[in-house]
Parts: sequence; structure tokens; C-alpha cells
Amino acid sequence: MIETQPSHTMRELGIVQAGAPLLAQHAEPFDLPAEASMARTAVDELKEAMRRVGGVHPFAKGMGIAAPQIGLARRVAVVQPPEPDAEPIILLNPRIVDSSSEQDEQYEGCLSFFDVRGLVPRPLRITVETHTFAGELITTEYREGIARLIHHELDHLDGILYTQRMRPGLTPIPVGEYRQTGRSWSYQT
Repeated sequence: MIETQPSHTMRELGIVQAGAPLLAQHAEPFDLPAEASMARTAVDELKEAMRRVGGVHPFAKGMGIAAPQIGLARRVAVVQPPEPDAEPIILLNPRIVDSSSEQDEQYEGCLSFFDVRGLVPRPLRITVETHTFAGELITTEYREGIARLIHHELDHLDGILYTQRMRPGLTPIPVGEYRQTGRSWSYQT
């Protein structure tokens, strides 16, 4: 039997794969509230993509997806925290306004090249400004794992893949090798 590569599965589920020019571009913000209807449609499409992907792969650490990953050059992402009953976090026109100098390094994966995992340093705390559909500004602080997920997705909106954040000299490892590490994200709280 021929085993399907994880990135091939993601492509079949409609996830734009690494190498596509869209993943290297800055996403355009929404003019809110004027484009609220378009923003809602984009959020619905992101949630539907997350549902499709979640149907074929479990995400114990939570998951996220940014609009460029489904072919939309707009500044919106959705992050699903790992807690079973948690509401998805909608990030409209997000930007990081503060981050801790304290960082840690954990393995990350990406739906746009799902065959590998890489060690990525990220701040343990970020403060993010987003907008509501009505155009109101909201500021929220995120910590540890959820901060990592959100930072990863915000990078996508700036045309950055996690491999660009890895320390010099490090390269991603095959997903099979990563699975053998048995390492999940851990934080000292």
C-alpha cells in the first residue's frame, strides 16, 4: 500500500502549500465595518477549512489557519485552542503590539508543509490588537501555547513561514522523526 504524504492530504483539503507566492505576501486588512460581510465570509471559510483538516488529523495542541493558506490575501486568521469546548479565536486585522523578551523553543508544524516539524523560538507572551466586525479595536494578551499558535498564524499574514524563525543551522525534521521524540509543548507555570 502507498502511504499518502501529509502535505498531499492538506493540498487535497484545499490548503495552499509552501512555494505558492501568496504565502510570501503581506495580507491586506479589511476596511471595517464597511467590509464586515466579506470578513464574516472569510472567517466562515477558515472555520470550514479547519473542520476539514480536523477531520483527518487530531490537533492536541490546538490549531490555526490564516487566510492566505486557503487562497485569500486578507488579514484574518482563526485559532482553535486545545481545550475541547473552547471557542475559536477570530483575529481580524491583527497585529502584535507587545511581546515578552522571555522566549522558549518548541516544535511547530504547518498545514502548508505538513511533512516536517521545526524547532521555533517564540515569545512566551504576546499582546495582540484585533478588530471586531464592527471595527472596534480589542487588545488581548496571550501566553505560552496559545501565544505560539497565534504568533504562527500572524506570521502567515506577514508572508513569513516558521522556517524563517528557526535558529541558523537548524532545519525541519521529517514528521515521522518528530513523532518519535514524544515531545509535546511544555511550560513551567
